[in-house]
Amino acid sequence: MADLAFLNNNPLFQRIVRMLAGGQAKQLFGPVLVLLILGMMILPLPPFILDIFFTFNIAISILVLLVSLYTVKALEFSIFPAILLVTTLLRLSLNVASTRQVMLHGHEGPDAAGAVIEAFGHFLVGGNFTVGILVFVILVVINFVVITKGAGRIAEVGARFTLDAMPGKQMAIDADLNAGLIGEEEARTRRAEVGQEADFYGAMDGASKFVRGDAVAGILIMLINIIGGLMIGVIQHDLPIADALRTYTLLTIGDGLVAQIPGLVISTAAGIMVSRVTSDQGLSDQIIVQMLNRPEALGITGFILALMGMIPNMPHLSFFTMALALMGVAYYAKNQKLIIAGDGAEPQAAPRGGPAPAPGAAGDQGAAPSSAVPGAPSPAAAQSMPEVSWKDVEMLDVLGLEIGYRLIPFVDQSTGAELLKRIKNIRKNLAQKFGFLIPSMHIRDNTAELRPSEYRLMLKGVPIGRGEVYPGQFMAINPGKVLGPIDGTSARDPAYGLPAVWIESAKRDQAIALGYTVVEPTGVMVTHLSTLLERYAHELLGREETQEWIDNIGRQSPKLIEDLVPKTLSLSALQRVLQSLLTEGLPLRDARTILETLAEWAPKTPDPDELTAHIRIRMGRALIQSLFGNAERLDLIALEPGLERLLLQSLQSKPAGASTPAWEPGLLETLIQQAQNMVQERNVRGDDHPLVLLVPSPLRGPISRFLKRAIPEWNVISHTEIPDNKSIQIVGLLGRA
Repeated sequence: MADLAFLNNNPLFQRIVRMLAGGQAKQLFGPVLVLLILGMMILPLPPFILDIFFTFNIAISILVLLVSLYTVKALEFSIFPAILLVTTLLRLSLNVASTRQVMLHGHEGPDAAGAVIEAFGHFLVGGNFTVGILVFVILVVINFVVITKGAGRIAEVGARFTLDAMPGKQMAIDADLNAGLIGEEEARTRRAEVGQEADFYGAMDGASKFVRGDAVAGILIMLINIIGGLMIGVIQHDLPIADALRTYTLLTIGDGLVAQIPGLVISTAAGIMVSRVTSDQGLSDQIIVQMLNRPEALGITGFILALMGMIPNMPHLSFFTMALALMGVAYYAKNQKLIIAGDGAEPQAAPRGGPAPAPGAAGDQGAAPSSAVPGAPSPAAAQSMPEVSWKDVEMLDVLGLEIGYRLIPFVDQSTGAELLKRIKNIRKNLAQKFGFLIPSMHIRDNTAELRPSEYRLMLKGVPIGRGEVYPGQFMAINPGKVLGPIDGTSARDPAYGLPAVWIESAKRDQAIALGYTVVEPTGVMVTHLSTLLERYAHELLGREETQEWIDNIGRQSPKLIEDLVPKTLSLSALQRVLQSLLTEGLPLRDARTILETLAEWAPKTPDPDELTAHIRIRMGRALIQSLFGNAERLDLIALEPGLERLLLQSLQSKPAGASTPAWEPGLLETLIQQAQNMVQERNVRGDDHPLVLLVPSPLRGPISRFLKRAIPEWNVISHTEIPDNKSIQIVGLLGRA
């Protein structure tokens, strides 16, 4: 009763009972399995139980091998290092348990240690213990010298490169997050995957040592069993030396083979896991695609085998059979490739550097005869020609992306259309950032004006940015602190102008290890497009988008707009105010503050610049937060006092109706030059603090329009936009002689 009371008061016992009662018995599988394995080393097991465990060991090894073959990414089988340890421990425990059984009952006959050991000792090696020893030694040598040693080396190098590449991968994730290509949740997931990958290869590096130790232990156990069995059989059981040697050796060989063969299978699985290159395909798919996709190589191999089969005294049947098989596979693979190429799924590439054939060119049904006068259709053709209508007028798209023919697979639905998916993410991220839905982007190929790998973004028919990417390669961007150069094609990151190199995919890990930020072609394009759309966000807000913004707010807060638009403020005036806010870098998400300020000040002044200034004052906290974060002290740059007085005086004498004051051009050039010098000095220092110019309220609008147009890095704020709880410190003067 005391024992039962102790168990009832034991927290571990109570937890186990709760797990069993709550249907969580699967959580006990791991601890129970490990305890059973350790128990086999201590407790004697009857032959039948040994047979069960030996069969279980074989089944586990086959299962692990098949799972490793079908695993696409290493992290899908991240438990593999632990399984490697447990299966190694299982084999050693079975060796101890079977050795005990062989030593105690080996003199009784070949089935003393179970039917499995007897089968492996008799049927697999024909009952010849010499053959059995040789086979066992060969298996151990293959496992120890070839498979485990190679897998261990690959795991060691993989762990080293994975750890070296972690900073670069983290930088790539941060770059995608900052560019708006991924969300915070996906960034956390990718960071966790990077850490798990490093942990996996590190664990594999250590776990591979267990497999090598298991091979060494197999040889030692075999020698101990043979010598110990011979001594026990001759000395204790009075068996003749020949009978004792034969009996105990066959049992030892059977015991060794039944443990070593699963060990060889597990070692093979370990080698496959660490030698796999990350891909979206399983091993079988990769072998078929990458080896059978070369019908020329298969055909030449078959031809060489056929020639070798013609040599006298060669086994002609086997050589000719294999040669015919390879040639048949080559013929089948070539035909399959032709069929796939003729399906029409792949886009037809235009000639390099030349335009694609236009509709109505020679060969079309509507082409004019060669004898006809150019530009003069025949009377029959003129009668059948339809009248010109509005359908023939093609309006310009607000946003358009033109690509060269080599970039067509990026938008091809049959190949996944990765670029289309990421452009949708750009629109979603920009909508969340700016507070309105930007227009859709129309994508078309332009082989007449663009190079094969070039693209350009069009805004209302005018190019606002262009770049060039190379499919199948990666852009290695130099963030400024790389460990060394890397071979490739020099380039510039189109989004931020950083020095970069286009590299082959095989050099990707090397570039990451050197500290480069490695981005795939679609990532380069998406980052560039996102940057351009942010820069021109104010031009993307048209009347239609403004009306949609109002309608959306009206559904949520109708009182905000029912007396403002269009009674007090017209739709076009509201559009100009919102565009001005976007030009200043302020989003439209705080619709309540924007509309309440307009409702207060729009009856007093219709000037969009003045209305924008009042909205900026109301949104001062959000404005300062976007520039300085949670900093209590604001490091600002001010105008030189004499220059400030001169600009204020010129502002007062501004001609009536002029949008900007008549400032002296030489003075403006000096101001721009000094501002650019400050930007360069900040970049040299590696400082990431924003450059913010503090000016009086009347000067803020004109100086902001003038300065930001020339140097986008600068921000201009007024004294009235600074919250009362913030302190300021002037760290520089602009305009000092």
